[in-house]
Amino acid sequence: MNYILFDGNTRNQFLPFTYTRPVAELRIGILTIREKWEKWLDTTTSTVTEDYLSEKWPMVELEENIMINASFLPTLSLVSQVESLRQGEAIFHQGEVVAFFTLEDQEIDLDQCKIIELEGEAFQVQHPWDLFSMNEAAIRADFDLITKDRESEPISGTNQVLGPENVFLEKGAIVECSIINATQGPVYIGRDAEVMEGCMIRGGFAMGAESRLKMGTKIYGPTTLGPCCVIGGEVKNSVIFGYSNKGHEGYLGNSVVGEWCNMGADTNTSNLKNNYAEVRMWDYEREGFTPTGLQFCGLMMGDHTKCGINTMFNTGTVVGVSANIFGAGYPRNFIPSFSWGGSAGFTTYKTAKAFEVIEKVMGRKGLEFSQMEKDILLEVFEASSKWRRD
Repeated sequence: MNYILFDGNTRNQFLPFTYTRPVAELRIGILTIREKWEKWLDTTTSTVTEDYLSEKWPMVELEENIMINASFLPTLSLVSQVESLRQGEAIFHQGEVVAFFTLEDQEIDLDQCKIIELEGEAFQVQHPWDLFSMNEAAIRADFDLITKDRESEPISGTNQVLGPENVFLEKGAIVECSIINATQGPVYIGRDAEVMEGCMIRGGFAMGAESRLKMGTKIYGPTTLGPCCVIGGEVKNSVIFGYSNKGHEGYLGNSVVGEWCNMGADTNTSNLKNNYAEVRMWDYEREGFTPTGLQFCGLMMGDHTKCGINTMFNTGTVVGVSANIFGAGYPRNFIPSFSWGGSAGFTTYKTAKAFEVIEKVMGRKGLEFSQMEKDILLEVFEASSKWRRD
């Protein structure tokens, strides 16, 4: 069977992260949503997404296909239902399609399908803040999935470890002279990752391949780092997709950070309002601020965004793709993509200058800033132009 993940109705809710990726490429727990489905189904998947993203994430359609709403994370019961789908059938949950069977080039009228209700509890992400709010359950599920019937690499005796049965090190991982408490949640250290001396980690915690915790870093779970991140200071209940750096002191809490971001030394995020009120956050679809239902909610930062030393982000701040933020004071709570400035105001960050930086940053990791990537960002630049005030 051929499986295809589609963005579904939540795509716009996940902006700015879905400006540069399909919903299936969002990270929660240890793995991206696509990686979860591919491990559960034991096969590769393809994607139905926005046209400008389809060159990087093309759809592969075969004679028989099952389309899966990527906002739903796989569980044992859901995977069983998906694998059992037959022609003319669709799985629904509270009126929203979860998955359906389709033949090649077939136009499906879901109203004509045999409706199968989702069994068991739904594990669906619908808003950016779900990525950290639901991260504890996702880390536990991914940890069990990844480590089943496998043995961890040995952990050095220089460390103090509570709950060692809940700690898993991949090949090449280095952890020395640190404190790990895995009694509250599992701790996963990816291939060739490094935890430097003096770090304190409280699970759940997931650390992707080749990421590094600098000396004395404090991690409060549930927190996820994707691959190739460099992290220092204090981090609590946050998800960092990958290839991003917060290498120095400063606090990041209840936040989601995309790829290729960099936070200058002593960057701090507020995750709690002074009056303890519910946090409101920018909603791209409503074009205004919307209640999150959360008392703790920090920063949402899109791909390729950078901020200078001593940057202060207010509670519930949303920053778009490829912004450059600097200067004293608090910038506003919604910073559009390709913005340049700070609390004193913003101008447009011209693509030529932005691309020059991106090319250097990706080059440091041995990766090419391809024309395909440029074309995606040019689409983002145009799509986000109405939010900038130049």
